[in-house]
Amino acid sequence: MANNDYYATLGVSKSASEDEIKSAYRALAKKYHPDLNKTPEAAEKFKEINEAYSVLGDKQKRANYDQYGSADGPQGFGGGGQGFSGGFSSGDFGGFEDIFNIFSNFGSRGNARVREEGDDVNINLVISFTEAAFGCEKEVTVTRKERCSDCNGTGAKSSSDYVTCSECNGTGRMTYTQQTLFGMTRTVGTCRTCGGKGKIIKNKCPSCHGTGLKTTTSKIKVKIPAGIDNEQVIRLNGEGDQTASADGVAGDLRIAITVQPHSLLVRKGFDLYVDVYVPITTLMLGGKVKVPTLKGTTTIDVAPLTQSNTKYTLKGKGVKYLKSIGSGNLIVTLKGEMPKDIDKNTIKLIKELESSISDKSYPKTNNYNKKLDD
Repeated sequence: MANNDYYATLGVSKSASEDEIKSAYRALAKKYHPDLNKTPEAAEKFKEINEAYSVLGDKQKRANYDQYGSADGPQGFGGGGQGFSGGFSSGDFGGFEDIFNIFSNFGSRGNARVREEGDDVNINLVISFTEAAFGCEKEVTVTRKERCSDCNGTGAKSSSDYVTCSECNGTGRMTYTQQTLFGMTRTVGTCRTCGGKGKIIKNKCPSCHGTGLKTTTSKIKVKIPAGIDNEQVIRLNGEGDQTASADGVAGDLRIAITVQPHSLLVRKGFDLYVDVYVPITTLMLGGKVKVPTLKGTTTIDVAPLTQSNTKYTLKGKGVKYLKSIGSGNLIVTLKGEMPKDIDKNTIKLIKELESSISDKSYPKTNNYNKKLDD
């Protein structure tokens, strides 16, 4: 990183104060520490952050870096002057162990212990169109991991089989020192002997085989809110996988909703749409037409000489708004329908009707004929 911008690495300006540099380093160290961040690039990023702070956190090295582009001064890395010995310079920061004081759940020696978190559990739930519109209560079957009741999550056969780790003295953390390009560095990480638990299992619990967890299947009642739509997700906090540790946080239960289609109504947002087919004579003469809704049927008045594809908006007849008061609308489109067959008498009547109605009575037909004549 000799040619890298240490200020950019820490995300601060060149005029940043010592406190601003320290604060930026704390945040980044917490974010990228390999014990907490398991992404492939975390370890390398953590090294870059430490290197940047080892320079900018030291007044003399920062002055050299600002003037010469190197913490060592004009002779560069490996030259005379103060050099770049020791790698990380703690200054008034308190050293590497102080980094972990920004985390929760301290061990007895001040080392941080990462709080366990259970995994989320994902299931699918199919509900009807009306259940989604009005809301309902459903019982779902959930398969998840729960703390073993036989060992209380310890994973040990008995209390005497669950002993304090002698390597870390029960803290779950160890300070590791290693020689690097920049000198000796210290890092605080998970104890390799106990895996960060602070305890060692001598004999495993026969029920959970030492995991501290059992796979169980249980039924949970879920309230489905009115207005929920297809592919939306309901999250129940703490109803996912538990952790073996009683101090851990259980994951969530995520329920993906699938709404079955309605036989007539189509939903778009909170509005409902329906095509209502009526005899062509009803459009010509007018009348009352039944329209399906979420609560049975209602009736609309159709005026004489209503055109096919005429739309009617029924206010508040749609789906209830999910997070506010009120409901969407029901949009009805009237579709004129021709008869499949007619007898001779009907044909005669239609011809008489045709002769009694002038072409001028049909606006679109009349305009079309005018264009043809032109």
